Amino acid sequence: MRLAVWLIERPRWFKRAMLITNDLAMLSIALWSAYSLRLSQLYVPDTIGMWLLMAAAPLIGIATFQMRGLYKLVTRFIGPEGTTRIYIAVIIAVLIWTLVVLMSGIRTHPRSVIVIYGLIAAGLIRLSRQWAGYLLLRAAPQHKAVSFDQRKRVIIYGAGSLGIQLLRALNETGQYKLVAFIDTNPSLAGQVVHGVKVLRPGKIGNVIEKQGVKEVMLAMPSALRSERRAAIRALEPFPVVVKTLPALAEIASGRVEVSDLRPIEVEDLLGRDPVAPDHSLLLGHVHDKVVMITGAGGSIGSELTRQLLSLGPKALVLFELSEVALYEIEMEIQEDQRRRQLKAGADSPPMTRVIPVLGSVLDRKVVARAIRDFEVEVIYHAAAYKHVPIVELNPFTGLQNNTFGTLVLAEAARELGVERFVLVSSDKAVRPTNVMGASKRLAELILQALAQEGGSPTLFTMVRFGNVLDSSGSVVKRFRSQIQHGGPVTVTHPEIIRYFMSIPEAAQLVIQAGAMATGGEVFVLDMGTPVKIADLARTMIHLSGLEVREEANPEGDIAIEFVGLRRGEKLYEELLIGETTTGTSHPRIFKTSEPIMSYEDLAAALERLDDAIQRQDDVELQDMLRATVEGYVPASLGHLAPKEEWQTVSRTLH
Repeated sequence: MRLAVWLIERPRWFKRAMLITNDLAMLSIALWSAYSLRLSQLYVPDTIGMWLLMAAAPLIGIATFQMRGLYKLVTRFIGPEGTTRIYIAVIIAVLIWTLVVLMSGIRTHPRSVIVIYGLIAAGLIRLSRQWAGYLLLRAAPQHKAVSFDQRKRVIIYGAGSLGIQLLRALNETGQYKLVAFIDTNPSLAGQVVHGVKVLRPGKIGNVIEKQGVKEVMLAMPSALRSERRAAIRALEPFPVVVKTLPALAEIASGRVEVSDLRPIEVEDLLGRDPVAPDHSLLLGHVHDKVVMITGAGGSIGSELTRQLLSLGPKALVLFELSEVALYEIEMEIQEDQRRRQLKAGADSPPMTRVIPVLGSVLDRKVVARAIRDFEVEVIYHAAAYKHVPIVELNPFTGLQNNTFGTLVLAEAARELGVERFVLVSSDKAVRPTNVMGASKRLAELILQALAQEGGSPTLFTMVRFGNVLDSSGSVVKRFRSQIQHGGPVTVTHPEIIRYFMSIPEAAQLVIQAGAMATGGEVFVLDMGTPVKIADLARTMIHLSGLEVREEANPEGDIAIEFVGLRRGEKLYEELLIGETTTGTSHPRIFKTSEPIMSYEDLAAALERLDDAIQRQDDVELQDMLRATVEGYVPASLGHLAPKEEWQTVSRTLH
């Protein structure tokens, strides 16, 4: 083993010299064995011509191996592709030597020796490489040798080409033992692939129990999300860690590595089969335009920025209140542009100008200056305070930012001739039970009123959707952190349900919906099937290889605790206020007709709201919201009013 470690540390030229020496020896032994077997005696050449023919064979072999690139292969990681190259190189070397034999004029030369030599040479070269690779792999610092009994027993879900590549990668580490393939293809059931039996999903429970399997690896990245979810659901009841491979296109090395495996993400559980975007919608009102994104450093704002960049805008104005968030998204976008330019070379189109603007949407002067100086043509308004409990405790600040910030921005856009204004809204705006939802519905009413007024060059529209996966404050992030720290996982209510959508899908649909607008519409996104949060918590615990601790299983690892609904929280969210909903050209974007207030009535209501905010009057604020926001019923039962809650916190501190 020490010799193997010493060899690994030698320079490349030394290793190549060792391989050449080995191949000379193996080819010479193969040729001598071929003559001896054919003649049934230990063969010794009796003429100078035969000596020269025998000397030529290994030399031709070495030259052929060099030209075929065999000495560029890493011996530890040859694999089946390398084996194929070895066999092809040996065949070519034997054919060249055959021509030399024919041209030598020695008519008594046994022809069968040529075939026997080729077979023995191929076997010896491959076996010598395999033996050396095994020793070097076990001695490599990154692969600590383990005994056969200590190897981790695993299952690969998916017996296709990617599953086979993964098996090879596992074998190279020497630390895993594959006990079975699982595949839904009935034609593979019972077959043996690379010495491993392929079983149907129904038998996975028996294999896990009998073989002591602790880890299952999904090797089906090219499959539809629905198939991946079905596989994950099938594994959920078992105490195993589930890992998966990224999309094949993401494996940049061109071969599967064990390091490519990653834990199951929530997108794998909740994500939907993708719908191809309509590129005419994506490009129509963005390409070669100056686009401003407010809240550009937030979850949705940053993803909008990334996707808009790929659509070729003239400039992106990143408007953000947080200096840290603005810096991070600006650096990310600039780095992305540099990579694109390097990849495209000298013929690459000019980079999109990225303009960071630090400021609040409540600051009329900063907003107007950004729109005017940079000649903004399209605005995506994603800036908002969105965390329900925080806004509920700080209602004046939440309304000021979400409602009046939208008013300031929309009026500036109208006055300065912005072409298109798209508000990123929320399902919490529908019959809200909290101030955050009411503030977003008021923002919608502002745009609807401005669109109804007419005479404005600006086209106002809004897009409403629910929760996005892994956004800041996401329940998914909280669950993941709680599981990592040993629990408990806290859920507000056993029956609470939510819709979920991935951030990239939401941003893409927002861009397409905004392009469909003709003025004043409320677009709603198809959020798919709602998910019970308690079930999501259980699934995340199971797929971490842990068990839920409960009455039926007191020895489990992680407990789930129900802590009660937070102030303003609903058991379920809605997307529609009215009943009139129509489809659009996109299967996941719908348009709804909802009640609209005139601009004069809304202006009077907002003036009253502003007065309540200035005076910090809780009662007047709540009265105004009830009178203005349709369906607003504050969920105050069992909770303190904001003013009382402030007083309780103050008493606690003192």
